[in-house]
Amino acid sequence: MIASLKGARCEQSELVAIYTLRALPSSEAAAFETHLAACSLCQEEHKQLRPIVDCFIDLPTDDMQPPNSVPELLARRITSETGREFVLPTTRTPAQPDWEAVSPGISCKVLATDAERDRVSMLVRLAPGASYPAHTHAGVEELFLLDGELWINGRKLVPGDYNRAEPGSRDESVWSETGCTCVLIASLRDAMQ
Repeated sequence: MIASLKGARCEQSELVAIYTLRALPSSEAAAFETHLAACSLCQEEHKQLRPIVDCFIDLPTDDMQPPNSVPELLARRITSETGREFVLPTTRTPAQPDWEAVSPGISCKVLATDAERDRVSMLVRLAPGASYPAHTHAGVEELFLLDGELWINGRKLVPGDYNRAEPGSRDESVWSETGCTCVLIASLRDAMQ
């Protein structure tokens, strides 16, 4: 951990990264937050890790899950090095967000929301023939098309295409003849018409 690289180390420092990644079980998070409020070493490590973790908003949560074998391998290694009894880590399936129908022919699956940075990352699915409402971008909008075809203001996107819209720009016409799925990273304050 970062704090341990400087020579000083808290006995709970291994929890800082897990907490910063928001992967600490809620049953343990409250107790750790109490510790964090009082521990300057953990506060400094959390402060240094936070900008790195904040970059993850652009990644689907599935990309951050280790293979199922990693926790068991780590537990066996720790057991061999410490001489403690081997305890197989419990496996938990991360909660997956549900698809939500937001208008006829359009569904969204929110992956991450960052109100502090006014950003939302989501999967958006348009059914064949569906149109997305005209809107003005309050911040940068980034779109990556995963499948199908998507038309934005007369420009046809195909799988693998990327579209960036600057703040204040407007999309008058967004629709899909074939249906499509895309990753969309946008402002929480886009103005729909």
